[in-house]
Amino acid sequence: MQSQDPAMRLQDLQYFGEFGGVNPSIEDSATYTFLNADKMEEMFEKEMAGCYLYSRHWNPMNRYLSDALAAMEGTEAAQVTASGMAAISATLMQLCGNGDEIICGRMVYGGTYALLKNFLPRFGITTHFVDITNPDKIRAAITPRTKIIYCETVSNPLLEVANIPALAQLAHENGLQLVVDNTFAPMLVSPAQLGADVVIHSLTKYINGTSDTVAGVICGRKAFINNLSDVNFGATMLLGPVMDSMRSASVLKNLRSLHVRMKQHSHNAAYLAQSFVDMGVRTIYPGLATHPQHRLFGTLLNPGYGYGGMVVIDMGTKQAAYDLMEAMQEEKVGYLAVSLGFFRTLFSSPGSSTSSEIPEAERIQMGLTDGLVRISVGLDNDMEEIFRRIARCVEAVTI
Repeated sequence: MQSQDPAMRLQDLQYFGEFGGVNPSIEDSATYTFLNADKMEEMFEKEMAGCYLYSRHWNPMNRYLSDALAAMEGTEAAQVTASGMAAISATLMQLCGNGDEIICGRMVYGGTYALLKNFLPRFGITTHFVDITNPDKIRAAITPRTKIIYCETVSNPLLEVANIPALAQLAHENGLQLVVDNTFAPMLVSPAQLGADVVIHSLTKYINGTSDTVAGVICGRKAFINNLSDVNFGATMLLGPVMDSMRSASVLKNLRSLHVRMKQHSHNAAYLAQSFVDMGVRTIYPGLATHPQHRLFGTLLNPGYGYGGMVVIDMGTKQAAYDLMEAMQEEKVGYLAVSLGFFRTLFSSPGSSTSSEIPEAERIQMGLTDGLVRISVGLDNDMEEIFRRIARCVEAVTI
């Protein structure tokens, strides 16, 4: 019987290296040889277990990592890609064509927004952006052309929580696919277990955890993953976002500690969020009882992993946000940098960085104001000391 705990599902998946190593051997080859010409022909027609043709199709290390991520998410299969955006782009272009429509949460990562708003219309694919927390608005946006409901488990950067079971029910009642970006909540939430059809991650973030690799993954049913790598019609096959074997090996090793890291990220973020509240700073964190979807998130969470490592605070103005971030870097709280999931705390102003693709008027309407600071809380061992440093910075900026 498969464990309900994503960490246990990973632990139960064992690999051995070519010579009995506890890590699988890295096959550092772009192409693979055959003893018989007819087998090469056969490989172009169908997948053959244990056989490889060319690394853009598959290679052993990418297969190992893909299988591990499928086990983590509880899906039949997965395929790694060269970036999180490659995973998103390939998924949407595989599922949609000219004339099709997508319903997407209004608050998503800026790169996703730009893809949907600016790039996919060139191929006849249009998107309706809605408040993903409002089922009436989602339902009203569905048309006969709709193919996908797309959301982030926890939205970037405002940390809105999607009701995945309700979205899955709505999608399936209307013959749609629910695609969920779970980048902010690996281990915390298992969207496929809650009804999602496709689960996407930017492996660059928490899953890898060391800010040295750009990568992504698509998790779903085996038939869908097979379609992605079809030699005639597959988006990952024909667009070619292949991940390097060396990077796959690195991510796989880091993946084994993800459950420990996510618990610490969550523990530290909860402490930091409450400390900000106690200091009188407006704070957004799903673990706070004041968060609009706090109770909902509690029903979605896998036990023991907390509410995640992302905290957002409001400094009121862009200049105050900038001054705070510069001061925190000077105080060695962490780094003024985009991205998240690193062992050190990272902070950025999303309105002028990771969400800058969204027009200013729309950002303001969503509540994504210039004074917000997005904080990816690190793995620090002494959060009391870290907050003392932060408090000094806040006080200096607000005097």
